[in-house]
Amino acid sequence: MSSKVDAASSRIRQRQDAAGALIGYFDPDEPVANLIGNLPHWRQKGVTYFVTFRSADALPQVKLKQWNQELLAWLRSHPEPHDPDTRREFYERFPKRMQEWLDASYGECLLRIRENREQVETALRQFDGQRYSLDVFTVAPNHVHVLVSPLSGYELSDILHSWKSYTSNQINHRHSRAGAFWQKESFDHIVRNPASLERFREYICAHDRVAVDSNRFR
Repeated sequence: MSSKVDAASSRIRQRQDAAGALIGYFDPDEPVANLIGNLPHWRQKGVTYFVTFRSADALPQVKLKQWNQELLAWLRSHPEPHDPDTRREFYERFPKRMQEWLDASYGECLLRIRENREQVETALRQFDGQRYSLDVFTVAPNHVHVLVSPLSGYELSDILHSWKSYTSNQINHRHSRAGAFWQKESFDHIVRNPASLERFREYICAHDRVAVDSNRFR
């Protein structure tokens, strides 16, 4: 029996979709954890996440400073626990706006280089079906979008750390660089229902076409 089927039997709320990926939706009756960090990171067992992680130079400092100031003010006025409407407001005001800025392709955009892009794609696929179930993803010039469902015994934070640590070392070595290639924190959003899943898939696929277009000269 495959690892995906084993995982499905131990995590009842995850189900295989038509493409064979394991998908789990937010369950309002199950507990939600929030990890400590500069950003809210809501966690729930057995769910699928829409994740965005970016290169450390992907945003101009003036925009980042403005964004951080607004985020801190919002967090002060919206103490935990957050209900679904509050989490939705957070997503609209912060991750969604950040993604629009990322699409402007600030910074060195080293992921335009084919070898770097392929390094990231290989890392994403490495443990698909063993540690997580990978859905659609795209590697843009300075950031990555991915839909991923951690399997039983694995946490999203550890999966992200593994992806970012390995690819950072490889890309830095290739370009004789030092220091962090990726921004430490990522954006993650729990997929709430099938309609939400399809919106995220459409968003990623649309950006995949943009990413391929912007990468074609390298």
